[in-house]
Amino acid sequence: MNSFPWLTTLWLAPAVGAAVVLAVPAAHRNVARALAFAVSIGVLAVAVTVTVRFQPGGEQYQFVESHEWIPAFGVGYTLGLDGIATVLVLLTALLMPLLILAGWHDDTAAGGGRRSAHIYMALMLLVESMVLISFLALDILLFYIFFEAMLIPMYFLVGGFGARTSDAAIRAQRSRAAVKFLLYNLFGGLIMLAAVIGLYVLTAQAGLGEGSAGTFDLRTVVAAANNGQLGGSTAVVNALFLGFMFAFAVKAPLWPLHTWLPDAAVSATPSSAVLMMAVVDKVGTFGMLRYCLLLFPLASDAFAPLVITLAVIGIVYGALLAIGQTDVMRLIAYTSISHFGFIILGIFAMTTQAQSGAALYMVNHGLSTAALFLIAGFLVSRRGTRMIAEFGGVQKVAPVLAGTFLIAGLATLSLPGLAPFVSEFLVLIGTFAKYKVAAVVATGALVLAAIYVLWMYQRMMTGPVKKGNEHLRDLVPRELAVVVPLLVALLALGFYPKPVLDLVDPAVGHTLSTIGKHDPAPTVPAPEAGAAAPPAGGHK
Repeated sequence: MNSFPWLTTLWLAPAVGAAVVLAVPAAHRNVARALAFAVSIGVLAVAVTVTVRFQPGGEQYQFVESHEWIPAFGVGYTLGLDGIATVLVLLTALLMPLLILAGWHDDTAAGGGRRSAHIYMALMLLVESMVLISFLALDILLFYIFFEAMLIPMYFLVGGFGARTSDAAIRAQRSRAAVKFLLYNLFGGLIMLAAVIGLYVLTAQAGLGEGSAGTFDLRTVVAAANNGQLGGSTAVVNALFLGFMFAFAVKAPLWPLHTWLPDAAVSATPSSAVLMMAVVDKVGTFGMLRYCLLLFPLASDAFAPLVITLAVIGIVYGALLAIGQTDVMRLIAYTSISHFGFIILGIFAMTTQAQSGAALYMVNHGLSTAALFLIAGFLVSRRGTRMIAEFGGVQKVAPVLAGTFLIAGLATLSLPGLAPFVSEFLVLIGTFAKYKVAAVVATGALVLAAIYVLWMYQRMMTGPVKKGNEHLRDLVPRELAVVVPLLVALLALGFYPKPVLDLVDPAVGHTLSTIGKHDPAPTVPAPEAGAAAPPAGGHK
């Protein structure tokens, strides 16, 4: 199973594909698009193969590839997959061909201007490559390098290939949004770099590397951290935890470090915005699970109440601001802030149900956000405006577009029967077992979600047809090829989430057992053997 370098192939294929696409002459726009799509399909085929071959009950990390890179400093090229990384790799590989199809004409500027299709497609593939290796890396420095490197192509996607619009003010904001995105995330990455160096010093002092060197091998450092061999005072370990956590909280994003997201999302094309919110930002929540909890179990436990408080604030804050938006794309961006709050809440509740729900939520949020944002993008590109007030009566002229928009919106508000409901339900149940107040407040945000989704739909899709909407075109076959797989996945995982949970549950169990966490015992004792059960519905 491990003789073929599956994981190297997985992340290297889109990188090589990006180089090939970049070599396509600028005049051959359709060739560049078709080649990028073909590469993304090939990556998806590899991801599916790896997922099918992954054994949920087997070793924690599978398909491991380990080679020396910089042995003098304990740096290795080490890759491996656990269950959580597997589902995120599959999500990334599944979304990429859909995003390329959705953004087939994103390189065409407003007013018919031309931008370089081969550069746009190459940047998309390059982001995919860097995200994939971030999920695969079992070397801390290797992870950090690509955690930071993915910001560069994403910056050019936002700043150089922003949303097609005739609004001069929006075009003027594009560069500012791209710089804001880059500065926020670079600053978080620099804080993390200091923590990575500090952690390396501790490994060297503990003699974990060869000779006087330390090590960046995640498995070695995690074993030492959880066996009390890593050393370091409580203050030092807490500082290192905060260094990692700060970078992941910016990337995720966690309130109040979220302010870059709405600006970047509305300034980017719908496809690159989905790539950012549904894929790139997941590296932040994934990092919390793999690095913060496993490397710093005591610090994670100490700071859990604070992180949970911030997550709950983010849940409510994002929902409230979504209700007040007049821009449909900005509204959807604020819903992501609320949803990331649920994911982080589940991670730091540190119960089996909550963390399994958080891992599942990462997948479900990617699907639901992609569906809603892309359909809204199709509508905005037809109408030429993002203002909700400019729409109305769309369901009468574009019923398929309106119907798919409704299903995606209902998934966003976690309607039972659609995928996000299962993950949100698990997060809330698992959180309630340890943090009742946080779970109750977060549950209240479900009402807010219903308000912002249904009110948005009512204003945009129902009522009389407003002037300017009379001739809106319904979804075309290419757009249906993007939307239908997302909606099918939302329905399938809504009724049958077991395949994803079968992959993530063992990884969650291993994480919790490694850091010494157990689910709270039931507060109601089980009846003793032979004792008569109380009558149904009665009281003694």
